[in-house]
Amino acid sequence: MKAEVLRQLASDLAQRRAVVLASDLKSGARQLIYPETGKGLAHLQNLIADALRSDRSGIVDTPEGEIFLNVFNPPLRMIIVGAVHAAQSLAPMAQIAGFSVIIVDPREAFATAERFPDQEIMATWPDEALPKIGFDARTCLVALTHDPKIDDLALAVAVASPCFYIGALGSSRTHAARLERLAGHGIAPDRLARIHGPIGLDIGARGPTEIAVSILAEVVAVLRRGVVRTESKIGAA
Repeated sequence: MKAEVLRQLASDLAQRRAVVLASDLKSGARQLIYPETGKGLAHLQNLIADALRSDRSGIVDTPEGEIFLNVFNPPLRMIIVGAVHAAQSLAPMAQIAGFSVIIVDPREAFATAERFPDQEIMATWPDEALPKIGFDARTCLVALTHDPKIDDLALAVAVASPCFYIGALGSSRTHAARLERLAGHGIAPDRLARIHGPIGLDIGARGPTEIAVSILAEVVAVLRRGVVRTESKIGAA
């Protein structure tokens, strides 16, 4: 592999930029392809998108011959806004599923190392914490406080970002009021439509641990499939 390709790949990984290294198995030629810009082999973009979504490298057939697509995705991240009981269950589950987890909550009595022993904790307001963390297409955000003063700040930042999933806890009635508040702050309807609310797949969840299971299931469904059925929600009453 050429040195300049290796240097660019190292730079991409350091900047959490998804990239695919396409190798022509006949000629040996290699090329870095970026899904967000379409730069690279245009006729492979759909195959590249599928490979990135599935985190799966492999050989694909093209009219020019076989090409090996080597996927280099940034690690998955989950930002949990709200150091609540459901978050205590969700954080370790998400870690097992391959996410690094960051807890954001300005309430220092909740956002403690005792409650979240293996997670990064930012005990500050979301509008301060989230710009420092940064968002990309391998980051998701779940807002769990049920407190508009905290959740709304996080959602307003997230909907303007490229993160792949945004979810907020609360009933359908609560979510409708949330959308009305955010719209009142000038957030466009297409951005508000990105918020999954009520959060989670409808698995009949009861209690914080089962709610955490439903949230993680929906996050994975969006990550791997891109969409989920909007009617499949918990707490829709």
